Amino acid sequence: MDLTTTTASWAPRMLSVLRIVSALIFMAHGTQKILGFPASTMNPAMFSLPWIAGVLELVGGALLLIGLFSRPVAFVLSGEMAFAYFLGHAPKSLYPALNGGDAAILYCFVFLYIAFAGPGPWSVDALRARGRY
Repeated sequence: MDLTTTTASWAPRMLSVLRIVSALIFMAHGTQKILGFPASTMNPAMFSLPWIAGVLELVGGALLLIGLFSRPVAFVLSGEMAFAYFLGHAPKSLYPALNGGDAAILYCFVFLYIAFAGPGPWSVDALRARGRY
């Protein structure tokens, strides 16, 4: 087996790894806003934009973590991150490194990629497609 074949065979698995790691880190933003963990000065009022964002991050991150309804969830979260960037970060500066929006941009495009590429083989969606769930 050559390197190209080995690399290609791992590509779908690495898509799952990208989804899982991104979801875990993303969920931390939701737990911070909604559950106060890790400790934060942010304590958004219920039904405010930051609170809604926290719910999306927590619930959407959990769904992405297990790979359930991955494509529509990733699409919604991609939109959330685009919205967060243009509403919360872009007005501060033109440059993402200065406005603190680089993570929002990365999440936006990682989730957009997952919306089109799918969750990978290590997901509940893949199990459902194979008829095992």
